[in-house]
Amino acid sequence: MRVHLLRHGQVENPNNILYGRQPGWSLSHLGKEMAEGAAKWSESLDLGALHVSPLQRAQETAGPIARAHGIEITTDPRLIEAANIFEGKPFGVGDGVLRHPKAWRHLYNPWKPSWGEPYVDQVNRMFEAIFAARDAAELKGKAEALCVSHQLPIWIVRSAIEGRAMLHDPRKRECSLCSITTIHFDDAGMISGTSYQEPVRDLLPVKKKK
Repeated sequence: MRVHLLRHGQVENPNNILYGRQPGWSLSHLGKEMAEGAAKWSESLDLGALHVSPLQRAQETAGPIARAHGIEITTDPRLIEAANIFEGKPFGVGDGVLRHPKAWRHLYNPWKPSWGEPYVDQVNRMFEAIFAARDAAELKGKAEALCVSHQLPIWIVRSAIEGRAMLHDPRKRECSLCSITTIHFDDAGMISGTSYQEPVRDLLPVKKKK
């Protein structure tokens, strides 16, 4: 059995807002291309379950996959983005909310983290969602499930599986737009490892060098 964790595609966000769990953030034109690319990648899967975060950007990313496989989307709130008190505010380096001293009082404990949903809570709910998707696929006699979620929850649960510290530099997460983090299970139903791939690498925005 395998459960694939797909990060959603690029969001239309010209003002660099930390959108978090806010409703109404849709995919950009490029993000829709990414979603189609992810669906193309998924065609070879023995897919028995498609579980998706309730947020619009995740639902839109899942749409082409659902159509490609003739499968219904199951919305699972446990796959939602991590809560963050800074959502709705600009979050650019040097010009975002962290410039303001009144925001600093929320940054006292990066191990928790103090500005948002505790890492341990994210890990627990993501594990619950992963096992639920696996079980749903297995009930249909299928070997694979796919969950559409968000960068931080995917990275944190992968870190937990691989024994990595929760405290990390967000710039170094290996979880690009529409990337696939796969959770592998052994014959006993236990997690045996992870793997990572970027099926739409050619569509990823080029990072500017400083």
